[in-house]
Amino acid sequence: MNPIKPPPIYNPMLHIFLLICSQNMALWQQKLHLLYLLILCLATVVSPHSRPYTTPTVTHLTDSFPRVPVDGAFTKTFGASNIQFLSNGSMATLALDKISGSGLASQSRYYYGFFSAAIKLPSGLSSGVVVAFYLSNADKFPHNHDEIDIELLGHDKRNDWVIQTNIYANGSVSTGREEKFYFWFDPTQQYHYYSILWNSYHTVFLVDNIPVREFIHSNTYPSIYPSKPMSVYATIWDGSEWATHGATGSSCSKANPSGLDPVNGPEFTKLSQQQIAAMDWARRKLMFYSYCNDRPRFKVLPPECH
Repeated sequence: MNPIKPPPIYNPMLHIFLLICSQNMALWQQKLHLLYLLILCLATVVSPHSRPYTTPTVTHLTDSFPRVPVDGAFTKTFGASNIQFLSNGSMATLALDKISGSGLASQSRYYYGFFSAAIKLPSGLSSGVVVAFYLSNADKFPHNHDEIDIELLGHDKRNDWVIQTNIYANGSVSTGREEKFYFWFDPTQQYHYYSILWNSYHTVFLVDNIPVREFIHSNTYPSIYPSKPMSVYATIWDGSEWATHGATGSSCSKANPSGLDPVNGPEFTKLSQQQIAAMDWARRKLMFYSYCNDRPRFKVLPPECH
């Protein structure tokens, strides 16, 4: 691979593996596969803060499924000149320069699934950089779309990278349900998994297989839960002040290597006691913003906060 020359200011790049386990709209019987994306890091190195955390033990859902080449499952959505497929299409590089970011979108849409990306974030000064791994159907439902987001928000000299999760349905972005967390590791030093489990019962956000947030589907307020089929996206873009300061089927059959039931089946209807304990640990130690605690923003808290 020829080296990529960075622009005068910065050229953040990241390294991503994607894993998808879901029910596909078009291919109901095809096996599930793990999707590889490679994005390299070409930024300067800074000294990481020490994070002396002992993490809980959890089941590694990310070890459960096989893989497919990214060039066969994803298409370029913007910044095509900043995207390169490598290793016979099994990997890709996504870059951000002064002109444009870049992004990929899955060719298939999914009714539910387990989606995971192993990402190594750019080190050095990354103020305003947003790395997003998310599900959305805004292209098909521009006025009432659903979205499930993992956004990794860049930092300046005073702030570390943080992770923001969000979920909404039917275009309710104005009442987004954001939660923010610090990391218990330096996300620029090696690859870490960022995962979304989405089915008819709940949506779970996980970091290195540790649940950090669960959003339960309730019949009491069904309109706020994503229900329309969505595509998978991986992007890097310039969020500037928003990111740094203001950002508040394939079906899984029983024949797959893990022996897990389909992601919308009984294996995934609720968290295990081990996962619940791990999520409690993450939220107590690392969460620093939740929309459910934002009284100035919500005069009347959303119904699921009660």
